[in-house]
Amino acid sequence: MKKIIYILCITALFSTCKQVQVDLIVTNANIYTVDENFSKAEAFAIKDGKFIDIGRSFEITSKYASLNTIDAKGKTILPGLIDAHCHFYRMGLQQQKVSLEGTKSYDEVLQKLVAFQKEKNTRFISGRGWDQNDWEIKEFPTKDRLDKLFPTIPVAIGRVDGHALLVNQAAIDLSGINKDIKISGGEIIIKDGKMTGVLIDAAMDLIKFPTVSKQEAIQGLLDAQNICFSYGLTTVDDAGIDKEIIELIDSLQKANSLKMRIYAMVSGDKQSQIDYYISKGKIKTERLNVRSFKVYGDGALGSRGAVMRAPYSDRKNHYGTLIYSPKRYQEIAQQIAASDYQMNTHAIGDSANTLILKTYNEIAQNLENRRWRVEHAQIISPEDFSLFKHTIPSIQPTHATSDMYWAEDRVGEKRINGAYAYKNLLNIHGKVALGTDFPVEKVSPFLTFYAATIRKDTDGYPSEGFQIKDALSREETLKGMTIWAAYSNFEEKEKGSIEVGKFADFVILNQDIMTAEEDRIPKTKVISTYINGENVYQKLDLN
Repeated sequence: MKKIIYILCITALFSTCKQVQVDLIVTNANIYTVDENFSKAEAFAIKDGKFIDIGRSFEITSKYASLNTIDAKGKTILPGLIDAHCHFYRMGLQQQKVSLEGTKSYDEVLQKLVAFQKEKNTRFISGRGWDQNDWEIKEFPTKDRLDKLFPTIPVAIGRVDGHALLVNQAAIDLSGINKDIKISGGEIIIKDGKMTGVLIDAAMDLIKFPTVSKQEAIQGLLDAQNICFSYGLTTVDDAGIDKEIIELIDSLQKANSLKMRIYAMVSGDKQSQIDYYISKGKIKTERLNVRSFKVYGDGALGSRGAVMRAPYSDRKNHYGTLIYSPKRYQEIAQQIAASDYQMNTHAIGDSANTLILKTYNEIAQNLENRRWRVEHAQIISPEDFSLFKHTIPSIQPTHATSDMYWAEDRVGEKRINGAYAYKNLLNIHGKVALGTDFPVEKVSPFLTFYAATIRKDTDGYPSEGFQIKDALSREETLKGMTIWAAYSNFEEKEKGSIEVGKFADFVILNQDIMTAEEDRIPKTKVISTYINGENVYQKLDLN
């Protein structure tokens, strides 16, 4: 008997010696690896911030040992989620301003402004989130009541899409604006010969906002990070930020206070920034990737700034606003094509998409592996879908379910068939990159997943799904939020799936979104978020 015990002890000791020490082991999980075969696994081991093995639980535990082991108890694990188009920094700053999201009337907007100013007593009231399409009277508001409430304090509040601004007379006077100013790429809304206070697209740049302090900028980035981690996002594509913020992000990441991975699209509205980054070349660290420019083609559909080939169905002789001349897009594309940078252009209206796609195909079609993107790709003429063969559609599924109540009013019965056509775009290009455009939409990637696959709002409307023919499958959607989004960022070899050698970015969920009943999808909660195998978010209360 003593001999048997001795042999067992020696065997156990030998087995332990053979095990490789790692930083983290996760077992008993329902893992969607999103690898080439979309295979599943039960466990993985992590060392030095990367996955070193993936397999069944007994295989991993027999080969590896760790002081940090997680029994997932059957919970679902996905690769770290990627938002392929958002406004990370802007959303962070918004936490310090008045939020007007979800307001159901102009009265409610005014009430929130009064309450905000009573609490904060700021020298300049700013915020965003109103949407006249959600009000009973679906018309742009005017500044008259703002002027009475705030006769001396400047007020500038942005529409939910960021393409319209309502300002009061104090803000107009501070900025030196008058109704006779000519705007290229924007519009000052005039009614009865007077300024209404609504500024569209380029006209918004006339307003002089207070300068954001460095501390406010830092706090905004950290606030945005905390919110995103709570939704399982480990990489965000910040669509259009300036040099000073990119450099601030880099410094915070190097100090390890900003752990979020950021694909920074340099704002292309300043020639000096285009020149600077092209001369500097691509910038790549483990957490920051700077190799693209964000260019604006047109405005938004909700504010009728999207450029249409025929007039808006609900505004006579109005076609929307092209931000630059066609010649300028040619110049920008030619300069970017001569560099290693990617061009990512905002295009919503069918005319804007036609212009940008043809510009891309003329200038970049013979360039290899450039992965130029059209951001939004919202309304496409039938003959233009084929032009996406060599251009990545970067799309935001919740735009479809937010706009579906009024979009047909804007474009009419015929054109709506080419709108929010995600399945058609996928069939043409073979990949789609999915994002939210937050804070235009909510941050939650689970609302993205729901809108892409089910095409309904959270009340279950419409019962058959909005233009359900263009819904994506759950597998396609998850790929669009992980590996295809990584591909659109030239990062598919380092993230986007749970595979050996890739960054150990992953998220643990409270339910399996691949099999959950459709009405349960939006209620999905994140239990834990990990970057490089480090726990950056932990939800303690799932109620």
